[in-house]
Formats: sequence, C-alpha cells, structure tokens
Amino acid sequence: MVRAHVFVSGLVQGVFFRMHTKRMADTLNVKGWVRNLRDGRVEAVFEGREKDVEKMIEWCKKGPSGAIVREVNVTFQEYRGEFKDFRIIY
Repeated sequence: MVRAHVFVSGLVQGVFFRMHTKRMADTLNVKGWVRNLRDGRVEAVFEGREKDVEKMIEWCKKGPSGAIVREVNVTFQEYRGEFKDFRIIY
C-alpha cells in the first residue's frame, strides 16, 4: 500500500476536476481526498494499492475534458491507512 500527495496545476478548477477525481478514486478503490486551492491548483492525497495510486496519478496528468493540466507534482509518503473513503473537501 502507498500514499501519494499530489498537486495539479493548470486549468484545473471550474472543470469538474474534483468530481471526476472522486469518481476515478471510487472506481479504483483509492482512499483519500481532493480539494481546490486558492492559488488555482488542485491538491489531493491518494492511498491504496500501488498500481491503483499510479493509475490515479496518470489520470491526474490528463484530467477531465475541459481541463488543461500543466504540471503534476507528486510526493510519496508513508502509508497511514487513515481514510475509509475518498472525499471532496470544500
């Protein structure tokens, strides 16, 4: 099991990025959260099986239609198992 802390920049707000991230996470059984930041980026934490978290990261590099992803910064952290589901934080 792995944990990834992710920052996505570009045109990633106002394009349903968080909603689609949650749908993908639920499909892959990845736990954690996603939120918009005031500076226009999206921040997320993903926890789950390594291959599923990698799929989430790859998905973030494209995002939903309408998004223009410029950069995805990923920091792998120690797995904590602290999440029971995947949530959108407002």
